[in-house]
Amino acid sequence: MADGGSRDETVSLADAAGARVVVSEPGRARQLRAGVAEAGGDVLLFLHADTRLPQGWRRAVEGALLDPAVAGGAFSLRFAGAGPALRFLEFGVRWRNRLFRLPYGDQAIFVHRSVLDMIGGIPETPFMEDLDLVQRMKRHGRLVILPEAVETSARRYERGALRHMLRNWAALVGWRLGIDRDRLLGWYAG
Repeated sequence: MADGGSRDETVSLADAAGARVVVSEPGRARQLRAGVAEAGGDVLLFLHADTRLPQGWRRAVEGALLDPAVAGGAFSLRFAGAGPALRFLEFGVRWRNRLFRLPYGDQAIFVHRSVLDMIGGIPETPFMEDLDLVQRMKRHGRLVILPEAVETSARRYERGALRHMLRNWAALVGWRLGIDRDRLLGWYAG
């Protein structure tokens, strides 16, 4: 687990669960880079702390990566919690994945280490590193979206699912247009 300075009990809980904890500077890209530097293995899976893998996840990832044309992939997404707004968001994620093969980091992205090495590792950027990573992965092979779904927290949508969804779409358009990441992050976080 890579921690970028959390102030809750994340580190102690991870330690108690037997995870090896790597401390890094704040920022998701920095945390991912620190975790990769300490990780072993031929396959890396990036899991957000508020996301749970489905049963049989390992078998699903290994099966997808048996195809030599596959660079990596991600899981489908389900939000923890109930309500039509969350189901609508899941529907939107399914279409984004079908149309663009563009999963976000909360979908537990996985990649062959050899592919990650070829693309120069985790992109050093203050925002939307997950999309940069996926785009670079797709240059070296096919990206698979597994039918099995991870379950992620819906807490960031509690203040308005539609508003947050529109903010995500606007950030995605800004990313596609190449708007400066610091500027995008300031707008998104503000």
